[in-house]
Amino acid sequence: MDILVTGGAGFLGQQLIRGLLDRGGIELDGRTHGIDRIVCFDQAAGALQDARVHNVAGDISDAAVVRGLVGKDTGVIVHLAAVVSGTAEADFDLGMRVNLDGTRHLLAAARAVGTQPRLLFSSSIAVFGGDLPAVVTDATTPTPQGSYGAQKLIGEVLVQDYSRKGFIDGRSVRVPTVVVRPGLPNGAASGFASGIIREPLAGKPALLPVDPATEMWVASPRTVVKMFLHALALPASAWGWHRSVNLPGLVASMHEELDALRRFGGDAAVGLVRHQPDEAVMRLVRTWAGRFDTTRALAMGFRPDADFASIVQAYIEDNPHAVTMRA
Repeated sequence: MDILVTGGAGFLGQQLIRGLLDRGGIELDGRTHGIDRIVCFDQAAGALQDARVHNVAGDISDAAVVRGLVGKDTGVIVHLAAVVSGTAEADFDLGMRVNLDGTRHLLAAARAVGTQPRLLFSSSIAVFGGDLPAVVTDATTPTPQGSYGAQKLIGEVLVQDYSRKGFIDGRSVRVPTVVVRPGLPNGAASGFASGIIREPLAGKPALLPVDPATEMWVASPRTVVKMFLHALALPASAWGWHRSVNLPGLVASMHEELDALRRFGGDAAVGLVRHQPDEAVMRLVRTWAGRFDTTRALAMGFRPDADFASIVQAYIEDNPHAVTMRA
């Protein structure tokens, strides 16, 4: 079986591909299938080197390029490629080309092969916004207040309809804010939630642009990858007619994040964080949901991180070269 991972050179894509390689196969409907090839598609080649990984660089908004990625042997597609929230908000046309047109091209390519490949779409809790209840449930109507959330919601609707028509076996997972993201800061409006951990642990200053009492719904990269694999493994019957689900996460305030930073990096690390309010970031963050009731996801077998300290511990274990400050 061939597997296509769009956005595969990103940190989640690389962790997912590494996990698949380590397992030597992929579980679908209770059966483990061997992997012949993993196509890692992104703007640039991924760093993972393995005979089973085929790196392809290109533009997902180019329909001809996307058509060339999906063949009769493509049994699984994981669609991670996206322009992140802050960038999509700042550049509307770019967000539409990548997040909407790219998704549409991929779905059309999957339909064209006629084999009903299993497709996992990485959506976001950014589909919720505005005047929300204190706790978002599976019955809460998505009302995105940012271009990124709107584009993700449209992608979910397309995955739902392509599945209804039998073109694909699709499923969309609304991913919590992923913390701690390794590497360099990106254009995500939520990037500060990783930055106030990642940068101080590396001995670098970081800015906190929101009120320290701000709460966010978060999950670690490790746990998100596990939930991706679980979402793929579930049979279509486990999803029923509703092919989107809110993934479980943790409620973490920025105060709690700083407490965890102190535990692992000491007072010196916390001292590198400076509170500098940014109205543009705060305006977007205020529209996001901070608490979820994920009863459906839990019943489907998805599991969150244990606590925020375990999230930071996992980051340190996975990125020891990036940590210089220790308590």
